[in-house]
Amino acid sequence: MMYMGLDKHENEELIKHSWPEDVWFHVDKLSSAHVYLRLQPGQTLDTLPEAVVMDCCQLVKANSIQGNKENNVGIVYTLASNLKKTGDMDTGQVGFHDQKAVRRARVEKRINEIVNRLDKTKTEKSTQKFIEEKEERDKKEREDKRREAREQKAREAEEAKRNQEEASLKSYSNLMKPDQMKSNRDIQDDDDFM
Repeated sequence: MMYMGLDKHENEELIKHSWPEDVWFHVDKLSSAHVYLRLQPGQTLDTLPEAVVMDCCQLVKANSIQGNKENNVGIVYTLASNLKKTGDMDTGQVGFHDQKAVRRARVEKRINEIVNRLDKTKTEKSTQKFIEEKEERDKKEREDKRREAREQKAREAEEAKRNQEEASLKSYSNLMKPDQMKSNRDIQDDDDFM
């Protein structure tokens, strides 16, 4: 799933509320839309299909006033967690925490077939809806982590119980129970041994 803001103010909201593992795309050194790509679970920047990267690059190029008119446009992309926003930056402007984590791509020219295909699948949602989806996902992740922690604790308790049972089997403490002990005095023998 790809998403982008309608203007620089909505882009600003998306920067604040994007998921850390979303991939952010932008035309390098030119004004353009901020396009985010939601990764599938387990997917990374290194495992992104080239076709998906090209779709995102075409989308940011098509939504850049100046970049749309130029050929051979540079595109930068990185994880949203690498975006750095400071108070002295203009609305919609971002920096990076780690320049080495920023990837670069080139778009020679606009490919209308890609842009038109993406436009056909476009739906508009309010920023509030986007924020609600993120909060719902975060809530589900917290619940999953709590459930995993409970399951891990139960496994550890079961393991401790099993270890304790094994230790007690190896111990002689079970053999020396006072109620099962008998002494020579308790045994009533006939004294006809000899």
